[in-house]
Amino acid sequence: MSSLSALIRRNTKLFFKDKGMFFTSLITPIILLVLYATFLANVFRSSFVDALPKGFNVSDGVIDGLVGSQLISSLLAVCCVTVAFMSNMLMVQDKVTGALSDLTITPVKRSTLALGYYISTAVSTLIICFIAVGAGLIYLANVGWYMSVSDIPLIFIDVFLLVMFGTALSSIINFFLSSQGQISAVGTIISAGYGFICGAYMPISSFSEGLQNVLSFLPGTYGTALIRNHTMNGVFNELSDIGFPSEVIENIKDGIDCNIYFFGDKVEESTMYLILGGSVVALVAIYIIINVLKRK
Repeated sequence: MSSLSALIRRNTKLFFKDKGMFFTSLITPIILLVLYATFLANVFRSSFVDALPKGFNVSDGVIDGLVGSQLISSLLAVCCVTVAFMSNMLMVQDKVTGALSDLTITPVKRSTLALGYYISTAVSTLIICFIAVGAGLIYLANVGWYMSVSDIPLIFIDVFLLVMFGTALSSIINFFLSSQGQISAVGTIISAGYGFICGAYMPISSFSEGLQNVLSFLPGTYGTALIRNHTMNGVFNELSDIGFPSEVIENIKDGIDCNIYFFGDKVEESTMYLILGGSVVALVAIYIIINVLKRK
């Protein structure tokens, strides 16, 4: 345990000492929040207004709450994974500088080295993503706050699980990288593509049925749905209180991926947690195994 603790402290300190890597990771959620509020807000607003049944008048505050909650859920769903890839660059940099070769000469097991990188990356990513949660909550307080006290801890739990998933996924992918160019290429692909396949930029419900079925196998899809449910739960309760039929609210949930369907069957929140948590355990096990097998 002393070796593992030393590795975690060493990796975490190096991440925060690297000002370029740290500030890039820290500023990413803020930049995304500004971009989402600037470009996606009008798209989300139009979608909500078009989905409203004729004869129902909704105040601008409720609409702003709906739009803001969807923006924040999209932001957090993307950041938990993309920031994990940025934070995990240290593992590849150690290969480039030769530091990893020095570490493998010591009596420390490869499984311990692997866990050291994983835990330190998770810690760094959680700090940044929890800051992003705080920024998102401040944003919602200004545009339209409808969340209950019970929703906030659930959001932190969702972010924690999604960070664990993103860290495990980045650890496996980064394990096979060995140069700065590869880091940049993978980071660009993940930043550009993950938001689409997890439903953060465009609802999965807007894709073809075949693509929806494919994306329903991806754990990130359920992570996005969990965060979206808990950021928007209060607004849906408000819609119900002002007289919106439950069928209309369910249709809205279907349209923005609060409800996820696996080949036509609705996936419950408890099942989403099982899928996401099980994926984390499986990916971490795979990551440790490939580290052990490499030595053999």
